[in-house]
Amino acid sequence: MALAPPPILARRRLDVEGTVQGVGFRPFVHGLAVRHGVHGHVLNTGRGVTIEAEGEPAAIARFAAELETDAPVLARVGKVTATELAPRGDVRFEIRASRPGAGAPAIPADAPTCEDCLRELFDPADRRHGHPFISCTNCGPRLTMVVRAPYDRANTTMARFPLCAACRAEYEDPADRRFHAESTCCPDCGPRLSLPLTEAVELLLDGAVVAVKGLGGFHLACLAADEDAVARLRSRKRRDAKPFAVMTNDPGALVVLDAMQTGLLTGPERPILLARRRAGAPVARAVAPGDALLGVLLPYTPLHHLLLRAVGAPLVMTSANRSDEPIVVDDDQARRRLAGIADAILGHDRAIHRRCEDSVVRREHVVRRSRGYAPRPMRLPVAAARPLLAVGAELKSTFCVATGHDAFVSPHLGDLRSFEARSAFHADRALYTAMLRVRPEVIAHDLHPDYAATAWAREQDAELVPVQHHHAHAAACLAEHGRDDQALALVFDGTGLGTDGTLWGGELLRCDLFGFERVAHLEAVPLPGGEAAVRQPWRTAAAYLEQAGRPVPFPRWPAVRQSLGVNAPRSSGMGRLFDAVAALLGVREEISYEGQAAIELERLAGDVAAAPYPCRIVGGVVRGADLVAAAHDDLEAGRPRAQVAAAFHEGVAAVSVAAVAAVHRGEPVVLSGGTFQNVRLLSAVERGLASLGCVTLAHRTIPPNDGGISFGQAAIAARRIAACA
Repeated sequence: MALAPPPILARRRLDVEGTVQGVGFRPFVHGLAVRHGVHGHVLNTGRGVTIEAEGEPAAIARFAAELETDAPVLARVGKVTATELAPRGDVRFEIRASRPGAGAPAIPADAPTCEDCLRELFDPADRRHGHPFISCTNCGPRLTMVVRAPYDRANTTMARFPLCAACRAEYEDPADRRFHAESTCCPDCGPRLSLPLTEAVELLLDGAVVAVKGLGGFHLACLAADEDAVARLRSRKRRDAKPFAVMTNDPGALVVLDAMQTGLLTGPERPILLARRRAGAPVARAVAPGDALLGVLLPYTPLHHLLLRAVGAPLVMTSANRSDEPIVVDDDQARRRLAGIADAILGHDRAIHRRCEDSVVRREHVVRRSRGYAPRPMRLPVAAARPLLAVGAELKSTFCVATGHDAFVSPHLGDLRSFEARSAFHADRALYTAMLRVRPEVIAHDLHPDYAATAWAREQDAELVPVQHHHAHAAACLAEHGRDDQALALVFDGTGLGTDGTLWGGELLRCDLFGFERVAHLEAVPLPGGEAAVRQPWRTAAAYLEQAGRPVPFPRWPAVRQSLGVNAPRSSGMGRLFDAVAALLGVREEISYEGQAAIELERLAGDVAAAPYPCRIVGGVVRGADLVAAAHDDLEAGRPRAQVAAAFHEGVAAVSVAAVAAVHRGEPVVLSGGTFQNVRLLSAVERGLASLGCVTLAHRTIPPNDGGISFGQAAIAARRIAACA
């Protein structure tokens, strides 16, 4: 009998980029190779994962295809580059030691505890029963514990915890789900809590405030239904009105959820979801005073799951910081900065290397892009030909590191006017550039010379790309949608320095990623006292009323009015117009956090039906005082405040659509800026533009507020670099 000819073998190297480290990708590749009879090896590199696969050509083809179609749930395969090699006669498939190299691997985001680990956590027969640090390749800390690439245990904050024999056996077994799970450990070899869990539970049940260490920082926790405990937390944290988030195992008992909201809440990002509060929800009114919305989130670490089950009730889980400061990340810092706020600290000895606050979402868009989303790269429509850093704005600070098409936006840092936030900006920027092995050659920054990030940028030895604030907002939305074409952009926010040296914020721009033209804008008004007018919206209301020819009802106005000749920069900010109407209606004359007056005005308007107030556009200038005059007159006539607020919202939407209609040439229309976090306004403008047949682009995954500025700056800088190449 003739022997069958030996099979024809091929060998192919596959360089895989994307989120493929720390997500169980190598054991997945190993199992896939065994299933298809493919030999060779896989290893982590500086850019991702490299595979050498040898076998029959058809088997290699199936293997390569399933790398993308069957990848682990936390993996995101980006680019796969194939190179044909000569066969070497390998007889097995191996997972080899990582090989550092140049480039930027996509470090994965932190992941919530998976169902397999949860079963073990609450199984009395399992050796990890009750272990607060249980994890596997499908869950656990990632970004927050990475010190450097590639993503191996030796390069994380778990390096100080040597594996016990049992964990080592799992770690080295390709068939085990903890194979090369870099955060894996057990009660014998893992981190330790600083306080017995039972003691923390007793304190919470007694009404105490407990600082709890999470993945990217500490929370301040207390019983969500305990009015006294919540009031104490508010007083100690110096947070008068801004809502707290609530962690619960049963969000449907607290808020009304549709399928889309449920999907957001239960997704791998595990964000705080802002949803309509359910009548009779067992939550203290002080958690979200007077707000129809409530921020809820599910437990996402083993420690959270253990706490919630033991307490048996929802817990307030708010960032452990004072207003506008970055979140506390280590135990020593917690003892120092949370003294007088927390009654006890439930920390542990696994270090957090990168701070990362909880992300916040609404049904319509991301409000704060942080844990779970960062550092997942966003794609730039035009690749950055040289490494670049975009340093963002002043409030809701983020920065963005870009190489090629990948843009890595940092987690939320806070307000750079505080020393702590500036320190976080410098520390995290250095961590990101080191992690991604990037030395920026180009730095994009805001035009405002007094922004801390701008001042830092101007001191660096790099090519600078100044970017106007509202152009960056528009570019962030364009880039999020993968667009590089011309668009009209309605950009509404509080303030941003314009090219004429005045403060802008109610803008209609014609723009692309390279440049822009200001085609219409809200009429500017003076801000009496400058920054004081932002903190005290009644001042802006007074300026608008005078401009509208209406009497000013505020007793302090005669004294403050004198500042008009000394310190009253002119602003076309849409946020200031909303502030003015909020103060006029008695909603909020002074604020304790950014955007408070506008948020409460939206809440007052609710879904009340109202015809829009009329508003003129004269020579491309929107007469916002018309809206203030109409609101004043209706209020004097005794019209209900909710109807006045609703008519104002509809008036802003109607005049915005009219401004677009006057100059529209068929381009898509971008809606960006912090004011478009107002869902009533956003929906009304989208309906109006749809009636004109406009294609509308709004934010979904990048915040419309200043948290998205750095991504827009990066998109503009990349486009300008390409134009100069």
